[in-house]
Amino acid sequence: MSVFRNQRGQSTILLAVFLGIISLGFLALAVDVGYFFHAKRMAQAAADAAAVAAAEEQMAGNTGNEQTVANAMAKLNGLDPAAATNPATVTLSIPSTGSYAGSANYIEADVSEPVSGIFLNAFRGSATTFTVAARAVAGGGLSSPTCICLENPTGAGLSMSNNAGISASQCGVTVDSSGSNAVGITGSANLNSLSLGTVSTTWDNSGNINNNGTISSTTKVVTGITNQCKPTVTAPTLPTGITCYNNPIQGWVLPGYTANYTLPIQGVTETNGTTVNEVATNGVICYNSLDTSQAASVTFTPGYTYYIVGNFTTGGGAPITGNNVTFYVGGTVNIANGVTVNLSAPTVGTNPAVPQTLFYAMGNSVTIQGGSNSTLSGLVYAPNATVTLNNGTGTTLNMDFVSQSLSMSGGAVLHSYATSNLGTLNLSVAKLAE
Repeated sequence: MSVFRNQRGQSTILLAVFLGIISLGFLALAVDVGYFFHAKRMAQAAADAAAVAAAEEQMAGNTGNEQTVANAMAKLNGLDPAAATNPATVTLSIPSTGSYAGSANYIEADVSEPVSGIFLNAFRGSATTFTVAARAVAGGGLSSPTCICLENPTGAGLSMSNNAGISASQCGVTVDSSGSNAVGITGSANLNSLSLGTVSTTWDNSGNINNNGTISSTTKVVTGITNQCKPTVTAPTLPTGITCYNNPIQGWVLPGYTANYTLPIQGVTETNGTTVNEVATNGVICYNSLDTSQAASVTFTPGYTYYIVGNFTTGGGAPITGNNVTFYVGGTVNIANGVTVNLSAPTVGTNPAVPQTLFYAMGNSVTIQGGSNSTLSGLVYAPNATVTLNNGTGTTLNMDFVSQSLSMSGGAVLHSYATSNLGTLNLSVAKLAE
């Protein structure tokens, strides 16, 4: 009988060992499953961070940096694409599924990494590797197309005073200056635009917006921006072989001391009997300089581009008129006080028709004063210039600007309309969407 009792004891021991091994297996399974779930959560966190970081770079215009920041954020969340063992994979793309499929304003980040079990390998006798993967979509930050781009890197960029106004409800002002005086609005002037962005981080409203100067409560103000103005405007070049005429407006040349000029002059007999026929090439007429002060009036022929090698100056009260015209000015532009000016650039589209470039001004200053009933419409591309607007309340300005700085006074309101290629200011950070 003792023999059987001993065998029963051995069976109990074997059963206990067997159950212990089974329990260890379940424990190993539980630990590894928990580990895999943890790895999955880390992969999702890495995908979320990578998508947001890449979307922020996209919104800032730094598209070449998207993958770098996405990889960096994945590494910070435990999934390293550069790891020597089991490196993670981070793939960026436009979403192909979900609510934002096909939207270029959003970025999808797909993150995956092979993960080895902790205990199960001991039971299987070989490595147990699973791939954890996660997907995230980010983007949707608000943006504002730029209509006034001021590129001066230091000092004053935008100065408004004496009841001047900017009305740009669909676009914004971008100021590249890093100075504390980047923007100044005083003397009952008002800025009412979709956005105001400055590179400066030290500029503040209290020190620069005073004496009844105001910024509209609907204007989104963003300081410390990194996406400066980057317009893609290309100035025209003078056609090969074209003749450039001297200033044609001389009061004693046409009958009477002053006269009404239509440019280019064609078939007009001067007082000395000479007939003038200025020849345009493909709609381009060239002058070495242009000064309208000795005319009774000047009319620019619709559809022409006026290429002025030197300075363009008005004065003497002579009104100037031109619809659907473009000016290239190699020197300065000075539209003097008291001159009634009605100039408009070519337009594209309808409802509304969008003005294109009125002035390519390559000198260091543009001054537009004009008379009380003046109307100007079009982009002023003056990348090297300080621009001064000093117009009365009767002046209508439908204009965009690219310049070093813009100084406004005199009560006129600048209505800006967002030329499509002056860049975009981002108004909010990217957010997770899926």
